[in-house]
Amino acid sequence: MYRYVKRAMDIALAAVGIVVSAIPMAAIAICIKAETKGPVIFKQDRVGKNKKIFKILKFRTMYSDAPMNIPTHLLGNPEAFITKTGKILRRTSLDELPQLFNIIKGDMSIVGPRPALYNQYDLIEERDKYGANNIKPGLTGYAQINGRDELPIDVKAAYDGEYVKKIGFLTDIKIMAKTFISVIKQEGVAEGANEADNERPRKA
Repeated sequence: MYRYVKRAMDIALAAVGIVVSAIPMAAIAICIKAETKGPVIFKQDRVGKNKKIFKILKFRTMYSDAPMNIPTHLLGNPEAFITKTGKILRRTSLDELPQLFNIIKGDMSIVGPRPALYNQYDLIEERDKYGANNIKPGLTGYAQINGRDELPIDVKAAYDGEYVKKIGFLTDIKIMAKTFISVIKQEGVAEGANEADNERPRKA
């Protein structure tokens, strides 16, 4: 029953988010285009519900010649690929705003496991143990409020499994509230070769 409520809530919140952030998103687009050549939005293959591949949308935070489909933590010197605007977007999570359209489309939910890159086989395999690949991925999730980039894959997957068991209205509201606080405080954000998070792969 809650899945219908969840879907309705997703659509409503995403629609409001798009309207409220329309001007900021336009300003971000202008900044990206003014700083570097290349598209404002990039699309990347991610793993969705039941491991169906979909195209995730993000604001471009790297130069156009940056490696594609490689998790940021595997780049020896990610700072060399990230634009000045990109650093701000990544630190504030504003690069994720275009995913509101993914939510409207039905590829994602507001709350759920962060979508893995299609070739992150270790993360996908770990999530299979908990059934976390059987629900829609989210803009934020249980792992994001419990460490985000600082979590190793096995711990992240375990948190995603906890969400699968606890999924419900109050759980989603709690996660959304804690996510807002974490974003404001910029908690758990890491870049570079020592980054533990395998779910923040970035394309140029």
